[in-house]
Amino acid sequence: MQITPDDTQDTPWRDHTAPRAPVAPSARFMMAHPAHVLALGFGSGLSPKAPGTAGTLWAWLSFALLHNRLTDPQWGLLIGLGTLVGWWACSVTARNMRVLDPGSIVWDEVVAFWLVLWLASPMGWWAQVAAFALFRFFDAVKPGPVAWADQLFHDVDPATDPGAWRKAGWGIMLDDLVAACCTLLVIALWRVWYV
Repeated sequence: MQITPDDTQDTPWRDHTAPRAPVAPSARFMMAHPAHVLALGFGSGLSPKAPGTAGTLWAWLSFALLHNRLTDPQWGLLIGLGTLVGWWACSVTARNMRVLDPGSIVWDEVVAFWLVLWLASPMGWWAQVAAFALFRFFDAVKPGPVAWADQLFHDVDPATDPGAWRKAGWGIMLDDLVAACCTLLVIALWRVWYV
C-alpha cells in the first residue's frame, strides 16, 4: 500500500506540511541510513524480483554460517534484539520511503526465518528446504492468521496519526512472525505424525 504523507522535514514521527512521492529503493537509499541497510536485508531487499524470497534466502545463508557459532541463548538474544531493532529499522525505512509496507523491506523475513530454523533445528538439508517452502507459502499467500496480522496496521494514516510509522513497523514485522509460527506448527505436526 503506497501513501504520500506530509514529509518535508526529515524528522521521524511528525506530521509535516507538504506531501512527497514515495521513494524507490536503491543502493544509494540503502546506504543513506543504518536503518535502511538492516531493513533492506543488507541489500537482499533490492532484488528486482521476489525481494521477500531473496531476504529469506539471505536469512537461510546467514543462519547456516552462524548456526554452529552461536549457542541457543545467543540465538534467542539475536532474534529478540533483531525483532526490536528490526521494528525500529522497518519503521524508519518505511517512513523514509513513504510507503506503509514496502516489498523491499525484508528484515521481517530474515528474523522470522531465523526463528523457524532455530526452533526446528536440528534439520537436514531437505527439511530446511521444506521449511523454506512452507515459510514462503505462509508469507506470500497469507492464509488465515497471517492475513489478519498483515492487515492489522494497514489502515493507519500518517497524516492524522502521529504514531502511524511506528505501527507500520510493527505491522511489517508481525505478519512474518505469524507466518513463522504457522510454519513451526506444520513442522511440529509433521514430526508428531510421521517421525
